[in-house]
Amino acid sequence: MKTQPYKQDTGNLAYKVGVTLDRFIKSKQADFPYATGELSQILRDIALASKIVSREISRAGLSDVTGAFGQTNVQGEEQQKLDVVANVRFTRALTKGGEVCAVVSEEEDLVIDLHNSKGKYIVAIDPLDGSSNIDVNVSIGTIFSIYRRQTPSGSPIQEKDVLQKGSDQVAAGYVLYGSSTMLVYSTGKGANGFTYERSLGEFFLSHPEMRMPEDGAIYTINEGLTPHINTNILSYLEACKRQGASARYIGSLVADFHRNLLKGGIYLYPATTQAKEGKIRLMYEANALAFIAEQVGGAASDGKQRIMDIEPKSLHQRTPLFIGSKNMVKGLEEALGG
Repeated sequence: MKTQPYKQDTGNLAYKVGVTLDRFIKSKQADFPYATGELSQILRDIALASKIVSREISRAGLSDVTGAFGQTNVQGEEQQKLDVVANVRFTRALTKGGEVCAVVSEEEDLVIDLHNSKGKYIVAIDPLDGSSNIDVNVSIGTIFSIYRRQTPSGSPIQEKDVLQKGSDQVAAGYVLYGSSTMLVYSTGKGANGFTYERSLGEFFLSHPEMRMPEDGAIYTINEGLTPHINTNILSYLEACKRQGASARYIGSLVADFHRNLLKGGIYLYPATTQAKEGKIRLMYEANALAFIAEQVGGAASDGKQRIMDIEPKSLHQRTPLFIGSKNMVKGLEEALGG
């Protein structure tokens, strides 16, 4: 029988689509022999839920999913309808996958026990970051951390399973819902970004082996906080301005972090006279983004120490956060005397 070797068609009628998220995850399973596929399944579950949430967000102006839900979460913040939708979607996906035994969510006061007795992992998640931007069509996101449980499978969930340092994460990532939907994740071996192709229903590798510039020309802070923050931080900001840095602030942590990852910059949310412990949640915001930042060559600090070295004491613990280009974070720490 005669055969001919396959040659990839590079013509206009067969443009290159790329590597799907699912195929990429499968190709990396060998990096985690202890996981035997569970970690890969969790990432797939998160990707599936993010597709559903992306669809709901894209329909926000046409369906009754915008506006306040009428309740406040444990943070004392008014829940938006899409906050609740996203929380339900991610929790349900992680329950159905069967690999996760418990979820820590910004929208829930207590740990959610998924009753997956054999689940080996804990997921900490902010289902929808940037809720105040939902009604005005500005980019929002999802942030997640994945930890291995410390107690044996089948036993009740213990505090030590949940309250783990950021350095104990086995994976972390975020989803950005903007002009396109993008998922960025890391399993501790660099970070990669995937863009959602709606017509095919797939995430495709679009930003392989992401790197953050060591220096940047962007500083990101809510300027309304300046009357209430450490004067050394104000001096640092003035130095940034003298060096020609530009202010860029969206108000969605994921969107601000993503821009600075690609272009170089620093995000600052310091302690204030009203919020002496800071405002960013350690377990499901700061730790996840700190993990990503370090994997792409950046840094994350509370002004005194590495974010991922902080010992968590409560589910919804808050922290100051300075995250971004390595040299800019180092300069901020020096300004604070760290």
